Amino acid sequence: MDPFRSYAAVLWDMDGTLVDTEQYWMAAEGRLMAAHGLPWSHEQGMLMVGNELLVSAQIMREHGLELPAEAIVEHLLDAVIAQVRAHVPFRPGARELLADLAAAGVPCALVTMSYRRLAEAVVAACPPGSFAALIAGDEVPAGKPDPAPYVLGAHALGLEPGQCIALEDSVPGLASAEAAGTRAIGIPHLVPLEPAPGRILVPTLAGLDARGLEELSRPAGRGPRSG
Repeated sequence: MDPFRSYAAVLWDMDGTLVDTEQYWMAAEGRLMAAHGLPWSHEQGMLMVGNELLVSAQIMREHGLELPAEAIVEHLLDAVIAQVRAHVPFRPGARELLADLAAAGVPCALVTMSYRRLAEAVVAACPPGSFAALIAGDEVPAGKPDPAPYVLGAHALGLEPGQCIALEDSVPGLASAEAAGTRAIGIPHLVPLEPAPGRILVPTLAGLDARGLEELSRPAGRGPRSG
């Protein structure tokens, strides 16, 4: 590992952090509810951000949608994957940071509550070799905010969570990354992230590179932390 760097890998959330697919999810949810004659507001859509997909499906069922949770998930996945195949809306700075991490020899893992078939569609749109591992929401024993996804993400790279930086935009996701023991960095997008002692929050990934992540996440005792 380069001497300037105190972290060994970066664990990326997907929806809202790497890509702005939350808009696709909300549109798909609204269309599905409308097809069943049910209202669905932006505020209701915000309840879904960062959740396991089956949790989101259950919220829709609680708002009157009379379909099995698994069927809801599959319908939403089909709709979002179709949108992703047409256009992948990367978050500002995400592709540039991925490229700089690759150039610096920093391995990355994608840790998402979306199911593997959607995550693979997003990875296919990234520069080749961007991700050395993929942890998907349909393959974890417990979803965010449980620490399991980020523990598994680190272990998939042969590391412990404390050796990794995690990038997250949602409340459940940031809680998961922090509980796992990563050096979590929150990048608020649709939902505010509350400041807390020791919590690192930045407004955007734009302008961040491998060295910038080091400055943000440097452990206490190794000099000042910026950002």
